Amino acid sequence: MALSILGLGTAVPPATLNQQEAQGIAESLCCRTAEQATFIPAIYGGSGIVTRHTCLGRAVVRDVLDGTRFSGSPYLPTGADDDRGPTTRERLAIYEQEAPELALRASAKALSQAGTLPTGITHLVTVSCTGFAAPGFDIALVNELGLSPDLHRTHVGFMGCHGTLNGLRVANAYAGSDPDARVLVCSVELCSLHYHYGWDPPKVVANALFADGAGAIVGVPSARGPTGAWRLVASGSHLVPEAADAMTWTIGDYGFGMTLSKRIPDLIAGSLRAWLEGWLDKFGLKVGEVRSWAVHPGGPKVLDAVGSSLGLPPEALWASREVLAGYGNMSSATVVFILERLIERGASGPCVALGFGPGLNVEAALFANGSEY
Repeated sequence: MALSILGLGTAVPPATLNQQEAQGIAESLCCRTAEQATFIPAIYGGSGIVTRHTCLGRAVVRDVLDGTRFSGSPYLPTGADDDRGPTTRERLAIYEQEAPELALRASAKALSQAGTLPTGITHLVTVSCTGFAAPGFDIALVNELGLSPDLHRTHVGFMGCHGTLNGLRVANAYAGSDPDARVLVCSVELCSLHYHYGWDPPKVVANALFADGAGAIVGVPSARGPTGAWRLVASGSHLVPEAADAMTWTIGDYGFGMTLSKRIPDLIAGSLRAWLEGWLDKFGLKVGEVRSWAVHPGGPKVLDAVGSSLGLPPEALWASREVLAGYGNMSSATVVFILERLIERGASGPCVALGFGPGLNVEAALFANGSEY
């Protein structure tokens, strides 16, 4: 049985960064020489991002840009050549404080759109790869939203940008095993917390791409869903051989460290189509018959690689590029923003969602919104 989507909700921190400000922060926190600073405009100019949101707040942004220290934040540069920013514990303390509020806002919107009372949720699936705490934001959702203390909780942690697709797979399994299931999936990612200090080109590129946000989805077994609702009918997964070091996400003393190899677009372009064709064939579909695409925007080059590999027209990835431009790469939460746009603007099914994460791993989800499945 498929999972029918009843409602979606998204939320971002109130503090917004434009590209000029983001470049200024990079120059202050990452560059140790004037020569290094000359590379920043090209890196940020090629990111495909116009604005993004950060949980650190405008006071911290202004301090970094102006060279002041009014906020007293541990994120303020020390001026030392070996400055590595806050410790991991300091970063996660902010995660514990900020993640629940963002999760609450996104989940409340999804519940409202679904017309579902919090007490009606039977299963909760939470997703995050940018922080850890116990009790976590799942407990905050139970207590603050008024969810049942008897609901079933599952957390999908540290799986990277495709984590929400893994969370939806769990939700789909609940829907298939319990005809009375009513599932809330919530992803929260605070990527800004793990901003890398100092000059390390791959990490400077990661700084240029990532941002903060939360997304939530309420779903029920398709037999209980309204006619025309978007339904998750299948999930797929593919580990790209011999590419484990192409994308990594590791815990260090000064935050979580992201490694993004220059090979990633080529690896995606070279391996995606063959696997996706075989997977879609199980459902009697060809790539050209997919009407909508929800591709995680790991960056413009990733979207270009997907489009090239699958032979997609430029307009096929409009939702992914629009979200990237307006919000940046919010890791696992990003796909909810993309699905929200597709559904709001009446996109047709079948729809394929794709996400890429450490491994290098590809996760896929097939959605329908008509009688095709």
